[in-house]
Amino acid sequence: MLGADLVAKILKAEGVDFMGVIPFNTLEEAGAKAGIRPLIFRQERVGVNLADGYSRITNGQKTGVFAMQAGPGAENAFAGVATAYADSVPILLLPASNPRSRHGVH
Repeated sequence: MLGADLVAKILKAEGVDFMGVIPFNTLEEAGAKAGIRPLIFRQERVGVNLADGYSRITNGQKTGVFAMQAGPGAENAFAGVATAYADSVPILLLPASNPRSRHGVH
């Protein structure tokens, strides 16, 4: 079992029904196998806005989840994170990582 599978299993156990993902994120497939519906986004800010909006409409009873790409994904998501933080909205962001085979390459 891969780490992504364990994360997806925990998310499902915590009641996550869907999560926003950037294409080719390892959590996309792992979440789908665990029964979590992936919603694909092409830009991080929009995905974070989904997580923020979902948390808001459920009045914080459910937490919006978004899995972004490695590297610049966290930077691209920053404006949405700042908005959620300023309004005390709970969101869960899962930045991806490069494969272990690529660590130390550069």
